[in-house]
Order: sequence, then structure tokens, then C-alpha cells
Amino acid sequence: MSEEETKVEADAEATASDEPTTSEAAPKKKGKKKWPIVVGVVVVVLIAAGAGFYVWHEQPSFCNAICHTPMDPYLPTYEAEPGQPATDKWGNEVENASGMMAAVHRVSKEEGGAGTTCMGCHVPTIGEQLTEGMNWVTGNYINPLEERDLDELVEARGLEDSDEFCLNEACHNLTRDDLIEATSDMGEYNPHVAQHGEITCSNCHKAHRASVMYCTQCHSESEVPEGWLTVQEANKLAA
Repeated sequence: MSEEETKVEADAEATASDEPTTSEAAPKKKGKKKWPIVVGVVVVVLIAAGAGFYVWHEQPSFCNAICHTPMDPYLPTYEAEPGQPATDKWGNEVENASGMMAAVHRVSKEEGGAGTTCMGCHVPTIGEQLTEGMNWVTGNYINPLEERDLDELVEARGLEDSDEFCLNEACHNLTRDDLIEATSDMGEYNPHVAQHGEITCSNCHKAHRASVMYCTQCHSESEVPEGWLTVQEANKLAA
């Protein structure tokens, strides 16, 4: 064998010896653990979605978007512009939206309103919301919805006196005596004087329809504020 052939054979053997044998296990690549990242992203998305839903839940558009059939007529009463003609929850024309408390309370405090939403007055418990949700899904409700008075609204807030619902530091920081003084110019038929027993604010002030001058039930000569109705007119619309 020539010297050149010997060198070629030696190089081949050296190369062969450098290659791994089949019996040697190939090193395993350590994969990165991605599941903590995935879980973290999912948690963040759920929290963000939950927060967004809660904020939406507080807005009037939520009631209108979710419970179409019974709630559709109520959103326009809230969005109505005080001083302008509007439509009440029954579809009746209202001469002046200032007579509907929902419209007045929507206006910002800087403009003389309360700057509040539906949830500012309606404070249902979780149990009530679940019950109402089931009633809506099954169709077990009256349409149009029955009108709620202050006695029902204060119960949801855990209050004992219906006056507390409106007459408090956060809303109307007044007493009954203050109200009597404020409407003293109405003379003999001052609606805030309990001449025939105590009546609640909701006997006159209506949220989603024109407010009613309660005194006109007996005294037709009572002064009726602009945009309000007499008891007789209100009864006709309710019927």
C-alpha cells in the first residue's frame, strides 16, 4: 500500500470515530414552560372584561340593550332634554321633559341636575337582579312594567323613611320645612304642606312620565307646574 493510500485510510478512520454512535442518546432540548404566561394573559383578559362589563352595567344603555322588550321605552325618558318636548314610557307626548325626573336627574350638577344614572335611584340586590333576569328570559313579566313608588325603592336601600331617598346630603339636602318654604308662593295649595296626611315625593314626582300635581285630585284650581299634568289627565294616560 502506498504512502498516499495509507494517509487517506487514516483520515477516513478519524472522521468515522468523530461521528456519534447510534447507541448514544441525542441530547434533549429543554422546552420553555409557556403555560404560566398563557394563564396570566387569560386572567388579565377576564379581569378587563369583567371590569368593562361592570362599568357598562351601571349605564342606562345596559338596561336598554339587554332587556329590549320591557326597557326600551325607558331610555328615551332618561335621554330627553329638559325644557323640550319628549315622549313618556307609554309613548305619550310630554310637553316639557322637565316634568320627568329621569331627564332632570341626568343633567350634570353644573347645569342644575344631579348627574346620575339609573343605578343612582334603582339599587337592586343581587337576588333581585337574578330574579328579574330569570323572569325576563322566561317572559314572566308584565309589559309595560308596573310603576315603582318610593316605598319600594327605599326598601332596596335598607331605608325606613321614604323621605330619606330624596332628602339626604347626597341628593336634596333639605328638610320638609325647607320644602314648604320653597313652595310657599303657591299659597293655599302648597303641595308640601301635609294638609291631608303625609304623602311621599313619588305621589307627585314621576321619573319616566310627566309628574302629577296631586292637589288637583280635589282642587282643580291648584297651580300645575309647566310640563306637569293634573290627576285627571294622568289617569287618562295611565288607562
